[in-house]
Amino acid sequence: MRKLIAAMNMTLDGFCDHTAMSADDEIHDHYTALLRSADTLIYGRTTYQLMESYWPALVKNPSGHKSLDDFAVAIDNIAKIVFSHTLKSVEWESARVAKQGFKEEILALKQQPGKDILVGSPSLIVEATKLNLVDEYQLAVHPTIVGKGLPLFKNITERVNLKLLKTKTFGCGAVLFYYEPVR
Repeated sequence: MRKLIAAMNMTLDGFCDHTAMSADDEIHDHYTALLRSADTLIYGRTTYQLMESYWPALVKNPSGHKSLDDFAVAIDNIAKIVFSHTLKSVEWESARVAKQGFKEEILALKQQPGKDILVGSPSLIVEATKLNLVDEYQLAVHPTIVGKGLPLFKNITERVNLKLLKTKTFGCGAVLFYYEPVR
């Protein structure tokens, strides 16, 4: 069975704000490898639109910065499923709007052959956590405190116990924690 991996960058105080963190080459290379190890990426509307507004253009007009350009190609190539109540269609060629409800779509994907499934939107990480669908969390904590913003685990009301599998430290000071839920 395929694994559902919740992958997210966050500040030390638990907020998801990509503008507050500095993604260096090492982090881009890590996430490029993660994308290549999976074959499906799950997004909510907000995160999808953020990503779609930037990465496809970089594929068409590379920056000349290898780690960014490689990430752009990897994210462009992976199949994306977008969960939205308002979007009826999407522009990114490798994306589609979900046909079923979140739980049904994820359970069906996990039963299909293929590589891992990544979920990269805070709201969907919360939804998958509440539904007990996450098989692994990969949380990169950056050495930044912002004091406000979107907390990653907003609206989690029941305790979730996790087992630390390993860590990875990046030169920029970010630490990636790999966890699995204790069931």
